[in-house]
Amino acid sequence: MVLLGSKLNKLERYFIIYKPYKMISQFISPYKQRLLGDLGYDFPEGTNAVGRLDNDSEGLIILTTDKSLANRLLHPTRKHKRSYIVQVERKVEEEALKKLREGLNILVKKKGVYTTQPCEVTLINKPKDLPFREHTFREELPQSWLEFVLTEGKNRQIRKMCSAVRHDCKRLIRTKIENLELGQMQPGEVKEIEQKELFELLLLTDDVMPITRWNTDDADRAD
Repeated sequence: MVLLGSKLNKLERYFIIYKPYKMISQFISPYKQRLLGDLGYDFPEGTNAVGRLDNDSEGLIILTTDKSLANRLLHPTRKHKRSYIVQVERKVEEEALKKLREGLNILVKKKGVYTTQPCEVTLINKPKDLPFREHTFREELPQSWLEFVLTEGKNRQIRKMCSAVRHDCKRLIRTKIENLELGQMQPGEVKEIEQKELFELLLLTDDVMPITRWNTDDADRAD
């Protein structure tokens, strides 16, 4: 086993970004899409995202040259918390909140019907000082804002959960990963962060790297 903070990690670099709307969480794509390289930051060679947010989602993503971090943080044996604020159509009633909290059925690619794990879902006021985004939902239409806290991340999970209770998701922003917060960062902003601070915020300081490898295709995509 390799302890966190070993010599292997001393030269690694770590970044947090606010991924903008309509940008994919990759540096390379065969399609004409905005990429992480379009942020205009001089990332070192070998930098990759730890987990992903889809093209329509915004918010907190970790980038690093440390290839072991994704395996440590996203391994299915480690149920790390991720927080999101979500704008949906229409007023959300208590019955829908109950279903979202307790778990409901969604379709997962290659796996079929999947029952989501219980999670925290709270009805909140519209957040203040939201960053501007093009193609926003019209303010005069009925809407609700929710906060989700998940410990799993199937592909487009939150969107599918909201759809299952008949509330289309109009905006989704990831705000936290464990104790690592987006804070007042703006879309496209990049910050470099020291390994020690990052691992403390991710609650990885007393952790060890899992020996087993696993398929990360569905990891950290609760968007």
